[in-house]
Amino acid sequence: MYEYTGVIHVHSKYSDGSGSVEEIVKAAQEVGLDYLILTDHNTLRALKEGYEKWYDKTLLLVGAELNDRENKNHYLAIGVNRSFSTRMSAVEYVRLVKESGGIGFIAHPHEKRSSMKEHPPFPWTAWESKDFTGIEIWNHMSEWMEGLTEENKYNHFVHPLRSIVAPPRKTLQTWDELAQTRRVVGIGGVDAHAHKVNLLGFIEVEVFPYKVLFKSIRTHVLTEKKLCTENNPEEFRATKEAFINALRNGRCFVSNYYHGDASGFRFFAETGKGKFQMGDTINEFEKVKLRVLLPNAGAKIRLVKNGEYFAEVENNDAEFVVNSAGAYRVEVFLENKAWIYSNHIRIGI
Repeated sequence: MYEYTGVIHVHSKYSDGSGSVEEIVKAAQEVGLDYLILTDHNTLRALKEGYEKWYDKTLLLVGAELNDRENKNHYLAIGVNRSFSTRMSAVEYVRLVKESGGIGFIAHPHEKRSSMKEHPPFPWTAWESKDFTGIEIWNHMSEWMEGLTEENKYNHFVHPLRSIVAPPRKTLQTWDELAQTRRVVGIGGVDAHAHKVNLLGFIEVEVFPYKVLFKSIRTHVLTEKKLCTENNPEEFRATKEAFINALRNGRCFVSNYYHGDASGFRFFAETGKGKFQMGDTINEFEKVKLRVLLPNAGAKIRLVKNGEYFAEVENNDAEFVVNSAGAYRVEVFLENKAWIYSNHIRIGI
């Protein structure tokens, strides 16, 4: 498997971000990202203007963050060639994204922030939809704002990375419940805007520059073949399709880069019929060996089955033999800090 590490859920000047596409890509290159997915609100202008391409070794893909007429039910649509009207219901645009061959992820599904009246929460309410590819299990800006208080606001502004602790328990619970019925892919998002605010009326300060947030929640995507970095139309089309299919199939995991580089993490299953990756479903469930490999020694590895802790090991690798059906995933804690969240391997369901 070839691993590509990057960030999803980024906004530019084309919606409510402060940076140009060129500035955002430069920030991504400076921190060594393999890819970046731009998701401006209800627009694909960056795609139409030709920004979707390789920039040396950094791949930029352009999606859009959709919402309904009440500015709720935010949905990260990727691999689409047109945006969709905000007059549509969430069920409609989620279905249309799927029918057009794209993929999509529910953004900050259980957001409940209340620290700033000018930035209300945007939770997902259209759970009757069955066509979404997955959900954003960890969103940097949502967690940061939900944890903001009068007492800690100074530390939160000064240390935006240190203030991020773990994905919302409610979101993980919902994800595990959904995974027992079908594959639902979990991704991470930074929700970067790089807002600029005036202090004292004359000093402009950029709150959470792109380069800073690009060092927080990352999504690692695994492909079976190495991606071609050529920008000619045919090669790029094949690269984009391979990358999007990897996300569609759950070949990815989420990490908090602030606690350490998670590159090299692997979670897979072995049976008498071969090897299975994250996102796969194994029909049988007798003597399935689940294996975990870590890039660091001494981390705490938790195996989660159907939302419940099933087993725990502290090491740089682990093997678990399971004999019962369920949706299995892994959580890894480095020095007791939430670090890595795998996607599910579904066994016998």
